[in-house]
Order: sequence, then C-alpha cells, then structure tokens
Amino acid sequence: MAFGSMDRNGSQAPMAEINVVPLVDVMLVLLVIFIITAPLLTHSVKVDLPKASSSPNITKPEHVELGIKGDKSLFLNGEPIALVQLATRFSEILIQDPTTELHIRADGQVPYDHVAQVMSIASKAGLIRIGFVTDPSK
Repeated sequence: MAFGSMDRNGSQAPMAEINVVPLVDVMLVLLVIFIITAPLLTHSVKVDLPKASSSPNITKPEHVELGIKGDKSLFLNGEPIALVQLATRFSEILIQDPTTELHIRADGQVPYDHVAQVMSIASKAGLIRIGFVTDPSK
C-alpha cells in the first residue's frame, strides 16, 4: 500500500483520497446478511386459530350454529339442512340481522374440504363473522 505519488521529481505529497475498499467490503457483507435474514423474518403466516379454554364463552344471542357430523350431514340450529339450501338460508338470516355470526361445530372426522366448502358458501352469502366451536375439555 503506497502513500506516495508516482511523480518524476520525487516529491512526497500526502494522499488526499479516501480508501473506500474496506467500506465497500463491509457494506457487501451487511447486504448479504440482510438478504439471508429478511425472508426468515417475513415467513410467518397470520392465522386466527380457535382458542379453547376451561371456561365456556358467553355468546351473544345473534348467532347461528351449524353442525357438521362425520357423515357430512348438516344441521342449522339443530334442524337438518341440505348443502344446496345453505346459501338461501344464510341470505334470509342476514336480511333479519346483518351482524349475525356463524358458529361451526364440526366433527373431528369431517374432511377439511367439506368444512371449507361450507365456509365458502357462508362468505359468498355475506356472513363475514365465522367461528369454530371447540370442546374446552382436555
């Protein structure tokens, strides 16, 4: 690393330039670190999971309960209903009260695609507040 100049007359003048090579090296290392760690920080998925507790939740009277048994049979507020009738019933319920919540009680043996299909019908009908009912026992 030379600090002098390459003049012919041999005069030694101080160098007035800043050496930026170490600065560039540090910046490149920091860039690589941020490139590696940034995807790890944003990899989380926000999911609103149902919470089970030992005390029962007190629900408001403006909710509808939909039960799904293991054989995919549906019950709206305890009455049997077909899958094709859900959209019209949900629409009728929303006309009466637009803040109605849907509480889904699905059997553990029901395939998820069937529950997702019911949720899709409910959201298309306009029910935006959908929750799952869990068993608080251990």
